[in-house]
Amino acid sequence: MVKTRDEQRQQRAAQEPIVGGLPEVPGIGAAMRLTPALGVHLRGLADALLVDDYPGATLRRHDRELLATAVSAANDCFYCMDSHGAFATALLERSGDADRVAEVDAAKSGTSEGFDPKMQALLHIARTVGRDPLTLGSGDVEAARDAGATDGDVQLAVLIAAAFSMYNRMVDGLRARTPDDPRAFGSRAAEIAERGYSAPPGGVSPR
Repeated sequence: MVKTRDEQRQQRAAQEPIVGGLPEVPGIGAAMRLTPALGVHLRGLADALLVDDYPGATLRRHDRELLATAVSAANDCFYCMDSHGAFATALLERSGDADRVAEVDAAKSGTSEGFDPKMQALLHIARTVGRDPLTLGSGDVEAARDAGATDGDVQLAVLIAAAFSMYNRMVDGLRARTPDDPRAFGSRAAEIAERGYSAPPGGVSPR
Protein backbone atom coordinates (compact mmCIF):
# COMPACT_ATOMS: atom_id res chain seq x y z
CA MET A 1 0.00 0.00 0.00
CA VAL A 2 1.33 3.45 -0.93
CA LYS A 3 1.85 5.63 2.11
CA THR A 4 0.27 9.08 2.29
CA ARG A 5 2.52 12.10 2.52
CA ASP A 6 1.69 12.50 6.19
CA GLU A 7 2.44 8.82 6.87
CA GLN A 8 5.80 9.28 5.16
CA ARG A 9 6.44 12.35 7.30
CA GLN A 10 5.63 10.44 10.49
CA GLN A 11 7.92 7.60 9.42
CA ARG A 12 10.77 10.04 8.75
CA ALA A 13 10.18 11.84 12.06
CA ALA A 14 10.54 8.56 13.94
CA GLN A 15 14.04 7.99 12.57
CA GLU A 16 17.03 8.62 14.80
CA PRO A 17 20.28 10.23 13.59
CA ILE A 18 22.69 7.66 12.15
CA VAL A 19 25.79 9.87 12.36
CA GLY A 20 27.32 10.42 15.76
CA GLY A 21 28.30 13.73 17.34
CA LEU A 22 25.45 15.80 15.94
CA PRO A 23 24.23 18.86 17.86
CA GLU A 24 20.85 18.40 19.54
CA VAL A 25 18.93 20.47 17.00
CA PRO A 26 16.74 19.33 14.11
CA GLY A 27 17.24 19.48 10.38
CA ILE A 28 19.80 21.65 8.66
CA GLY A 29 20.60 23.25 12.01
CA ALA A 30 22.52 20.09 12.89
CA ALA A 31 24.84 20.60 9.91
CA MET A 32 25.10 24.35 10.51
CA ARG A 33 26.33 23.81 14.06
CA LEU A 34 28.99 21.25 13.26
CA THR A 35 31.49 24.08 12.78
CA PRO A 36 31.09 27.87 13.03
CA ALA A 37 32.15 28.31 9.41
CA LEU A 38 29.53 25.89 8.10
CA GLY A 39 26.79 27.87 9.82
CA VAL A 40 28.03 31.15 8.37
CA HIS A 41 28.34 29.81 4.83
CA LEU A 42 25.11 27.79 4.74
CA ARG A 43 23.07 30.69 6.12
CA GLY A 44 24.84 33.07 3.78
CA LEU A 45 24.03 30.91 0.77
CA ALA A 46 20.37 30.79 1.80
CA ASP A 47 20.30 34.59 2.05
CA ALA A 48 22.05 35.01 -1.31
CA LEU A 49 19.52 32.81 -3.09
CA LEU A 50 16.31 33.41 -1.15
CA VAL A 51 16.54 36.90 0.35
CA ASP A 52 19.10 39.23 -1.22
CA ASP A 53 18.66 41.13 -4.46
CA TYR A 54 19.81 39.09 -7.44
CA PRO A 55 20.89 40.81 -10.69
CA GLY A 56 18.13 40.84 -13.28
CA ALA A 57 15.71 38.69 -11.29
CA THR A 58 12.04 39.54 -10.85
CA LEU A 59 11.17 36.73 -8.43
CA ARG A 60 9.92 37.86 -5.04
CA ARG A 61 11.02 36.22 -1.82
CA HIS A 62 7.95 33.99 -1.54
CA ASP A 63 8.47 32.76 -5.10
CA ARG A 64 12.03 31.73 -4.26
CA GLU A 65 10.83 29.93 -1.13
CA LEU A 66 8.24 28.10 -3.23
CA LEU A 67 11.00 26.89 -5.55
CA ALA A 68 12.97 25.65 -2.52
CA THR A 69 9.83 23.94 -1.21
CA ALA A 70 9.15 22.22 -4.54
CA VAL A 71 12.71 20.91 -4.90
CA SER A 72 12.73 19.66 -1.30
CA ALA A 73 9.39 17.92 -1.85
CA ALA A 74 10.71 16.23 -4.98
CA ASN A 75 13.69 15.03 -2.92
CA ASP A 76 11.35 13.80 -0.14
CA CYS A 77 13.15 15.95 2.43
CA PHE A 78 10.36 16.68 4.88
CA TYR A 79 12.35 19.04 7.09
CA CYS A 80 13.24 21.36 4.21
CA MET A 81 9.88 20.96 2.47
CA ASP A 82 7.89 21.83 5.59
CA SER A 83 10.18 24.60 6.82
CA HIS A 84 10.42 26.43 3.51
CA GLY A 85 6.73 25.88 2.89
CA ALA A 86 6.11 27.63 6.22
CA PHE A 87 8.50 30.43 5.25
CA ALA A 88 6.71 30.89 1.91
CA THR A 89 3.36 31.03 3.72
CA ALA A 90 4.61 33.66 6.17
CA LEU A 91 5.97 35.78 3.33
CA LEU A 92 2.75 35.51 1.32
CA GLU A 93 0.71 36.57 4.33
CA ARG A 94 3.16 39.38 5.09
CA SER A 95 2.93 40.75 1.54
CA GLY A 96 -0.86 40.64 1.44
CA ASP A 97 -0.97 37.60 -0.88
CA ALA A 98 -2.64 35.17 1.54
CA ASP A 99 -4.95 34.08 -1.28
CA ARG A 100 -1.91 32.36 -2.84
CA VAL A 101 -1.14 30.15 0.17
CA ALA A 102 -2.70 27.19 -1.66
CA GLU A 103 0.36 27.29 -3.91
CA VAL A 104 2.42 26.00 -0.99
CA ASP A 105 0.43 22.77 -0.86
CA ALA A 106 0.69 22.46 -4.64
CA ALA A 107 4.48 22.79 -4.45
CA LYS A 108 4.62 20.17 -1.71
CA SER A 109 2.46 17.76 -3.70
CA GLY A 110 4.64 18.01 -6.79
CA THR A 111 2.19 19.87 -9.02
CA SER A 112 2.25 23.35 -10.53
CA GLU A 113 -1.52 23.84 -10.48
CA GLY A 114 -2.61 27.37 -9.64
CA PHE A 115 0.72 28.98 -10.50
CA ASP A 116 1.08 31.52 -13.28
CA PRO A 117 2.84 30.38 -16.47
CA LYS A 118 6.18 31.93 -15.47
CA MET A 119 6.29 30.11 -12.14
CA GLN A 120 5.12 26.87 -13.77
CA ALA A 121 8.08 27.07 -16.15
CA LEU A 122 10.52 27.89 -13.36
CA LEU A 123 9.17 25.10 -11.16
CA HIS A 124 9.74 22.72 -14.05
CA ILE A 125 13.32 23.95 -14.38
CA ALA A 126 13.98 23.65 -10.65
CA ARG A 127 12.52 20.15 -10.38
CA THR A 128 14.45 19.03 -13.45
CA VAL A 129 17.74 20.31 -12.07
CA GLY A 130 17.01 18.69 -8.72
CA ARG A 131 16.28 15.37 -10.39
CA ASP A 132 18.80 15.22 -13.26
CA PRO A 133 20.39 18.51 -14.35
CA LEU A 134 21.67 17.23 -17.69
CA THR A 135 18.09 16.62 -18.82
CA LEU A 136 17.41 20.37 -18.64
CA GLY A 137 17.29 21.61 -22.21
CA SER A 138 17.35 24.91 -24.04
CA GLY A 139 13.66 24.41 -24.79
CA ASP A 140 12.90 24.50 -21.06
CA VAL A 141 14.78 27.78 -20.75
CA GLU A 142 13.09 29.27 -23.80
CA ALA A 143 9.67 28.27 -22.45
CA ALA A 144 10.44 30.13 -19.23
CA ARG A 145 11.55 33.22 -21.15
CA ASP A 146 8.43 33.07 -23.31
CA ALA A 147 6.37 33.00 -20.11
CA GLY A 148 8.03 36.17 -18.85
CA ALA A 149 11.03 34.89 -16.89
CA THR A 150 14.28 36.82 -17.10
CA ASP A 151 17.73 35.28 -17.36
CA GLY A 152 18.15 36.14 -13.68
CA ASP A 153 14.98 34.24 -12.81
CA VAL A 154 16.19 31.15 -14.66
CA GLN A 155 19.60 31.40 -13.02
CA LEU A 156 17.96 31.59 -9.60
CA ALA A 157 15.76 28.58 -10.32
CA VAL A 158 18.83 26.52 -11.25
CA LEU A 159 20.88 27.74 -8.28
CA ILE A 160 18.06 27.23 -5.77
CA ALA A 161 17.48 23.71 -7.08
CA ALA A 162 21.17 22.85 -6.81
CA ALA A 163 21.58 24.38 -3.36
CA PHE A 164 18.50 22.76 -1.91
CA SER A 165 19.42 19.37 -3.27
CA MET A 166 22.59 19.84 -1.20
CA TYR A 167 20.70 21.00 1.89
CA ASN A 168 18.26 18.11 1.52
CA ARG A 169 21.05 15.57 1.37
CA MET A 170 22.78 17.06 4.38
CA VAL A 171 19.60 16.75 6.44
CA ASP A 172 18.67 13.25 5.34
CA GLY A 173 22.20 11.90 4.94
CA LEU A 174 22.88 12.75 8.58
CA ARG A 175 19.33 11.60 9.31
CA ALA A 176 18.95 14.78 11.34
CA ARG A 177 15.80 14.94 13.42
CA THR A 178 12.68 16.04 11.58
CA PRO A 179 9.46 17.32 13.22
CA ASP A 180 6.32 15.27 12.69
CA ASP A 181 4.12 18.36 12.28
CA PRO A 182 4.62 21.19 9.73
CA ARG A 183 3.23 23.63 12.30
CA ALA A 184 6.49 23.26 14.22
CA PHE A 185 8.02 25.89 11.93
CA GLY A 186 5.52 28.67 12.68
CA SER A 187 7.67 30.84 14.95
CA ARG A 188 10.79 30.37 12.84
CA ALA A 189 8.81 31.34 9.73
CA ALA A 190 7.96 34.71 11.27
CA GLU A 191 11.65 35.32 12.03
CA ILE A 192 12.74 34.39 8.51
CA ALA A 193 10.11 36.64 6.95
CA GLU A 194 11.26 39.52 9.13
CA ARG A 195 15.04 39.14 9.13
CA GLY A 196 16.22 36.52 6.64
CA TYR A 197 18.63 33.75 7.51
CA SER A 198 21.82 35.39 8.75
CA ALA A 199 20.59 38.28 10.88
CA PRO A 200 20.79 37.73 14.64
CA PRO A 201 17.57 37.74 16.71
CA GLY A 202 16.23 41.25 17.01
CA GLY A 203 18.27 42.39 14.01
CA VAL A 204 17.03 44.73 11.35
CA SER A 205 15.17 43.19 8.46
CA PRO A 206 17.35 42.91 5.34
CA ARG A 207 14.39 43.55 3.05
